[in-house]
Amino acid sequence: MFERLREDIHSVFDRDPAARTTFEVLTTYPGLHALLAHRLAHWLWNHGLKWLGRFVSHVARWLTGIEIHPGARIGRRFFIDHGMGVVIGETAVIGDDCTLYHGVTLGGTSWEKGKRHPTLGDDVVVGAGAKVLGPIEIGDGARIGSNAVVVKSVPAGATVVGIPGRLVERPRSGDHAHREKLARKMGFDAYGATRDAPDPVANAINCMLDHVHVLETKVSRMCEVLKRMGYEDEEVELPELSSCEIHSTADELEHLETMEEEAEGKPGNT
Repeated sequence: MFERLREDIHSVFDRDPAARTTFEVLTTYPGLHALLAHRLAHWLWNHGLKWLGRFVSHVARWLTGIEIHPGARIGRRFFIDHGMGVVIGETAVIGDDCTLYHGVTLGGTSWEKGKRHPTLGDDVVVGAGAKVLGPIEIGDGARIGSNAVVVKSVPAGATVVGIPGRLVERPRSGDHAHREKLARKMGFDAYGATRDAPDPVANAINCMLDHVHVLETKVSRMCEVLKRMGYEDEEVELPELSSCEIHSTADELEHLETMEEEAEGKPGNT
């Protein structure tokens, strides 16, 4: 028992840089409190004391804001960060080293008895507000983005975002060179979003850049053939495509900061 508790405390330090001392973790982390209460409730549930197990779960929910059904099976080094609003259903199964953030629901989609809640593999991370629903399987190392709604199984190592949840394709290694070259020529950078936070708008721009790259290559070859046949024409440069119509979050923040600085610098402002 104490070995499991030691693992739980270490997992908090590994995944939450705000944790400072063991005493602080033991006394102020509702995720840890909910996990400890669940182990008691789960033991009571498995030994036929159903009502008492539900009552322990109910009290833990009242104290922590985290509802874990005593029938749920949870692996080792499970961590719930913040925790408020987390709901874990009766037939949910969670593997080792998983992390859930506040507002996560591991829920069911059927009123029939039997397996109706998701199964999470090892090292799964579910972002804040995400809903994972139904008797689906989330593979080892999968990542569920914040506020995603997942109703289909997710393969190991995949990332899912959006409503409904969709797999995020990782960029192929060969895509970067021509995209960056074409983006510089057109006057904007399509890689404003980091790979850790997939952006559907950036993905759409990448697809358009791929298409434009193919068209540009074909047109260039056609021009070369025409020149060899004697056709002469003046060189035409591609017009610069301004990025003013596509505002990233960073651009907006910089614009707001500039406006604030200008406002503070006006005469008469205090």
